[in-house]
Amino acid sequence: MVAPGLKVLFCGINPGLYSAATGNHFARPGNRFWPTLYAAGFTLRLLHPSEKDELLRSGYGLTNLVNRATASADELSPAEFVAGRKRLAMKVSRYRPRIVAFLGLGAYRHAFGRPAATLGRQAETFEGAEVWVLPSPSGLNANYQMPALVKLFRSLWRQSSRSR
Repeated sequence: MVAPGLKVLFCGINPGLYSAATGNHFARPGNRFWPTLYAAGFTLRLLHPSEKDELLRSGYGLTNLVNRATASADELSPAEFVAGRKRLAMKVSRYRPRIVAFLGLGAYRHAFGRPAATLGRQAETFEGAEVWVLPSPSGLNANYQMPALVKLFRSLWRQSSRSR
């Protein structure tokens, strides 16, 4: 779900088995991506994962760092993260989103070789796009509860709402 000139391209780690089976990003019940987007201001109402086209029409796209579906991101190898970064670079170069938001700090650290990276806006760009790193919204990520997720996503929403 990518189009030219997006405000934000959200980049998940990889599809879970449920998302792969349904063909929808962040589709597993309990995933907090869609409720967080709504609470942070990205959407006017809570979208169902099957309504991803509406998100795209609003200027926000969805992709994954690694395309292989797994039960858990722990099943991915470091080489898959690096290969995913290269694939993503071609996509970002072609479609030119203003911001790429990586949803998973550990995945970002592996893929970009930045073990000390922290959450939030990064100093470097990626193929000309601003880079943000946010926590994974997976229900398995108990380190970040909804209020903390919403606060971080809202910071990104504010940045993405500013004119280019």
